[in-house]
Amino acid sequence: MTARQGNANARRAAITVWVYTVCFGLPAIPISVYLLQRGQLPWLGDLFPMYGGPWSAVMDAPVLAATLWVFAGLCALVAYGGWLLWAGKRSGAVLVLATLPIEALFWYGYALPFPIMLAVLRVGFVIAAWRGLAGRSS
Repeated sequence: MTARQGNANARRAAITVWVYTVCFGLPAIPISVYLLQRGQLPWLGDLFPMYGGPWSAVMDAPVLAATLWVFAGLCALVAYGGWLLWAGKRSGAVLVLATLPIEALFWYGYALPFPIMLAVLRVGFVIAAWRGLAGRSS
């Protein structure tokens, strides 16, 4: 694999990270505001409450809203890792992989199944890009 292919995979990983953070991390902020104002989670149509997993059944609104802010902050950190990946830095790969177990706790708590699929893509792209990424000396 050439350095160019590695860079392309790093950029694919970065895009996957950004799609995830925009689709799941960014909405956590207005949803937490809605939750604090109305005392309940908004519904996606008439299908299900957004971010309404096991945690919503056991946490009161202020605590659940706080977890949504923590999740949004974690997603911002992951998005920064995507920026580092886009720049071809190995530290970005380490960051976006190291945060996965913590993110998975939130996915479980909010019953979010789709981020798992994006995480599989993220890991695959990072593995494919690993050799082409710049380490500490670069």
